[in-house]
Amino acid sequence: MDLKELRKIIKEKYYEIDAKSGKLFLLAVLFEEVGELAEAVRKNDVKAVEEELADVLFMVLSLANYFDVDVESKLIEKYVKGDPSGRWDLPH
Repeated sequence: MDLKELRKIIKEKYYEIDAKSGKLFLLAVLFEEVGELAEAVRKNDVKAVEEELADVLFMVLSLANYFDVDVESKLIEKYVKGDPSGRWDLPH
């Protein structure tokens, strides 16, 4: 299953709830999940990292559905076809 298919399945199953919840609620849940991911990373808890990454991805896809944006194509355009790493502030 590719990401576009997964987003479609998530939309079919959760869009009605997400639409009622609203964009700010979805964003708040994403922030909460990112915080939980940060805690799992800090603790070096690989199992929790896996769980929280799934939650973060779910919320990203829910927001993509809410705004009806093609996040998969943008991801490919920016990070597969393009390479923005030259603009990143990385230690040398």
